[in-house]
Amino acid sequence: MITNDKSLVDLKHRVLREVCRLAWEDALTHENLEKIPLMISPGPKPEYRCCIYKEREIVRGRVRLAMGLSPDVAQPTKNVVAVIPAACDDCPIQEYSVTDSCRFCLGKACLNACKFGAISPGDAKMKIDPNKCKACGLCAKSCPFGAIVHMQRPCRKSCPVNAISYDENGFCVIDEEKCIHCGHCIHNCPFGAIGSKIYAVDVIRAILAGKRVVAMCAPATEGQFGKDIGMGAIRAALKKAGFADMVEVGLGGDMTAAYEAKEWIEALREGRKMTTSCCPAFISMLRHHFPKQYEENKSSTVSPMVAVSRYLKSQDPDCVTVFIGPCIAKKGETLNEFIVDNADYALTFGEIVALLDSRDVEIVPVDEPYQEASLFGKRFAGSGGVGEAVLEAMREMGEDVSSIKLQKCAGGEECRKALMLLRAGKMDADFIEGMICPGGCVGARRSTRWKRSSNRAERTFWRRQTIERFWKT
Repeated sequence: MITNDKSLVDLKHRVLREVCRLAWEDALTHENLEKIPLMISPGPKPEYRCCIYKEREIVRGRVRLAMGLSPDVAQPTKNVVAVIPAACDDCPIQEYSVTDSCRFCLGKACLNACKFGAISPGDAKMKIDPNKCKACGLCAKSCPFGAIVHMQRPCRKSCPVNAISYDENGFCVIDEEKCIHCGHCIHNCPFGAIGSKIYAVDVIRAILAGKRVVAMCAPATEGQFGKDIGMGAIRAALKKAGFADMVEVGLGGDMTAAYEAKEWIEALREGRKMTTSCCPAFISMLRHHFPKQYEENKSSTVSPMVAVSRYLKSQDPDCVTVFIGPCIAKKGETLNEFIVDNADYALTFGEIVALLDSRDVEIVPVDEPYQEASLFGKRFAGSGGVGEAVLEAMREMGEDVSSIKLQKCAGGEECRKALMLLRAGKMDADFIEGMICPGGCVGARRSTRWKRSSNRAERTFWRRQTIERFWKT
């Protein structure tokens, strides 16, 4: 997967850091916010776009995203993933283009193949009128020299559910009904023209209001901030910044694995196939694009994030829970009004670093260890980790899992193909574990810091500590 380069990451970080600093000072006025574009792009020469005025307009869009607002004032959106119009104008409007390999042949196969009159002879080669082209691809298929190329935009190419199209001006448009908030378009856009709404300001305001704000760190947190930085160090930094406490979401993985194991056992006896419920983007793909399978095959177990949030709110109903992880789709999950005692906010790793930076807090190694989740709960972050945890729970319940077929899908295309087979009744596997990001939340990286206990009583202890009301949707 393509990722935004350093200049884009630095821009996002600087904008969010300055917005957070103003939030801590309770100084988020229009006048102060307008100083951020001038500070980042002082001029007189531009640093990364054609002019300082364009740069400043892009920064204004990012300031609005940093405040949890739509970047486009004229066309606000409820979607978590949104387009910054000022940044989305450097991609070619047309998808098909004639290259210099065109021989200007007598046959004109491309012209004859086009049904929309979009192709005509130019001075030295054929040319395509973008206003008439319907991107059917017949011209490219007919060219004997392969001189016509398909230049699909990175954002559209990366979207696993075809939620991206373009308006008459060539600007990216995201279909809110199709979008699953996976964020692949964000990471693949080379111009940083797509971003996600950030809720750091809301978190800061909750802390300043004296509320008990508890961070919930995803299993993928391990190793994100250096090999010497464990959960204890992250917990210490978050508490220094103003969080009341931090809890591992891997503990929620342990909870959900236990209850999902019960569902799988029941499904096996009924001869019914099931999907996992961990990845919010995968669940969105199910709900929006495979509604029948969503109703019939999806596990009813909540995600580990929700399980931990429910646990915390059962102890303190007024606490504010904040998920911290790599996943943009978690932001969409927190906005799901049908999930009781859901997490209040979700922040990505980059966003929490900017928040800590705004308080001049560094994450440094500490002597105090902090580990609550089991190895299986931590492995939820990797592709296949959810299925492994559920199967282990089934073993501990005395079930024979040797004949169970588990389909591990990592990546949007793999998930979509598996669900199409399920819909067609041709899925051979008993269960589908779906993760929209290739390799899972951590790109298939696995930590070897924790070794499996040889004592079965130790491995099953955490499963006995789970409370059933935290699991069910």
